[in-house]
This record gives sequence, C-alpha cells and structure tokens, in this order.
Amino acid sequence: MSGASAVGARIARRASRHARWLIILPPLMYLFVFFLIPFAFALKISLADLALRVPPFTDILTMSHGDHIRLSLNLGNYRYLFTDDLYILSYLYSLRTAFFSTLICLLIGYPMAYAIARAPKSTQNVLLLVIILPFWTSFLLRVYALEGIIQEHGLLNSLLLRFGLIHHPLQIMQTTLAVYLGIVYSYLPFMVLPLFATLEKLDIALLEAAADLGSPPWRVFLEVTLPLSMPGVIAGSMLVFIPAIGEFVIPSLLGGPNNLMIGRVLWDEFFGNRDWPVAAAVSIVFLVFLAGPIAVYQHYSVKQIET
Repeated sequence: MSGASAVGARIARRASRHARWLIILPPLMYLFVFFLIPFAFALKISLADLALRVPPFTDILTMSHGDHIRLSLNLGNYRYLFTDDLYILSYLYSLRTAFFSTLICLLIGYPMAYAIARAPKSTQNVLLLVIILPFWTSFLLRVYALEGIIQEHGLLNSLLLRFGLIHHPLQIMQTTLAVYLGIVYSYLPFMVLPLFATLEKLDIALLEAAADLGSPPWRVFLEVTLPLSMPGVIAGSMLVFIPAIGEFVIPSLLGGPNNLMIGRVLWDEFFGNRDWPVAAAVSIVFLVFLAGPIAVYQHYSVKQIET
C-alpha cells in the first residue's frame, strides 16, 4: 500500500506540474509573440546603420568571403542619444510632465476615491459608473472633445466671456497647461480605481480607535489612513506615470512645438527623418527606463491583491 501511495503521489505531482504549465503557457506565448520578438527586432535595428534603401537600415549579419558570417554592431546610435541635447531634454521633459501629471491626479483622485469608499453601498456603484463612463468613448475622441472645450473660441472661453469673468479669450491650446489638462483628464480614472479598491478595504474600527485615543482627524489620516492606502497610491501612480511618460497623442494635439515629449520625438525619427536605427535606440532606452516603474507597479499590485 505504501508503494502504491508513493506512486500515486508522484503521478499527482506530475499532473499538478503539467496543469501549471498549461495555465502558464498561453500568457508566455503571448509575451513571446507580442513582446520578445518585437523587442528583438527593435534591438537589431538599433544596432544597425542608416541606409538609403527600404527598409532604411543595414544588416548586422552579413556573409563575407569564404562563407564567414560577419557581425557588425553599431553602438553609435546609443552614444548619439546621450550626446545630443534634443534627446536628453526630451527624456527630462517627459519625466517632468509625467511626474507632475501623476501628482495632480493623486491630489484630485485621492479625495474622490475616499469619498466613494465612504459612500453608501447603493451609491458606490453609481459613482464608480461615473468614473468608468469616459472609457466607453474612444481615447482619441475624448482628446478631440477637450480640444473643442479649451480652444480660443471653445466652450470654456465662451462661458467665461458671457459671464464677464474675462475680457479676452484665454490662450490654453498649444501650451504646457493644455498637455497637463489632457493627461489628467484622460488618466484620472486610473488613479481613482486602485485607490478606491484599497480604501474600501480599510477597517473603520482602526479609525474609530485612533479617534477614541484623542487623535484629531488630520493625524488619523496621516498616521492611519495614508500609510494603509500606500499600495493603492503607488499602484495608481504607476498606472498614470507609465503611459503618461510616453504619451504621443495629447502633446501632438494639445501641446505646442516646444512640448518635445519622447513619444513625439520617436515619431519624428521614424516617420519624419526616417532614421530607424536612432528611433529604435530611443525606444530601447525608453523601455529599459520604464522597467523600474513597471516592476514597482507589479510588486504593489500583487501586494494589493494579497491584502
């Protein structure tokens, strides 16, 4: 009986391993096809030289005399990124824009998420529907709608002029302010929803205990509510920061010529200058730069699920 039970246990363990692989295999295949293969192609192009042909880059593997394979790697594309002020400034500008946009979303989204979490259960679903409702419309259409609101003869200036609050139309389009408005308007729900998920699980008894011990409301918030909601704060911040730093549509439609975010520079290199090796190098460096925030988001999203 002991031998039979041992064999049965081994079979069960083997079946469990096969079941795990069957579950893991589809996302691994998806990651391989839609991330690793395109990443390998981009890395190959970033190590090539510019060529006047279609596609506009040289082969890094060539056959020389005697059927010898020759590997030609050009690291100059990466050196060029760190010596040209355009790319350094565009990376810094994108970082600054994404950081302040995330901070604004946090300052607006935290009170919204807290209010929804403390609302009656019957009202929470309605309020969450209001937050999710913009996702029912195309992202591009929402940006165009915002452009119609803030342009010189748009809805905002028309209302302000009618009520006599201003005497001349405000110049919002083609400014940095318009870029911030577009990013906050588009990505605010990504901040609110993770914060709500964390704050909704918060034990009210902890807040009541702190109040009973004589803590004023501001101290209860700083020492109890805020520390316990940090997984939601970090997860929401990463959900806003990661796409905002590579944003292309909003700076192109709402921003001016001085809004050189890295997504726009990447577009210009690919389709304007047709310098695919440099553009591929920009994308590889950008992806490596984002690996840190993505890892932080993964860590805190798993932590949020476990709690």
